[in-house]
Amino acid sequence: MNYGSILKACRERKGLSQAELAFQLFINQSDVSKLENGSKEPSMSIFQKWSTATQSPDVLVAFIAGMDGLTILSNILSSMTGVVGFIKFLI
Repeated sequence: MNYGSILKACRERKGLSQAELAFQLFINQSDVSKLENGSKEPSMSIFQKWSTATQSPDVLVAFIAGMDGLTILSNILSSMTGVVGFIKFLI
């Protein structure tokens, strides 16, 4: 699974820069970059903190439940597409 793309989409959905998220997670911005580009795999604790900081508990639940990365990304992207995405997100 491409964790990096999922983590990046969560961060962008929240409107945070890598530096802002790193500050909230008490890690270096370079670690955020490594996690997002896939050169470093996130621990479960970092994944949990990331989902809290980006207000993406839906992503954490989907990840734990074994949903594939493309479906998770699709759900994130559709929730960002205005009214239609908002309605889908509520359903």
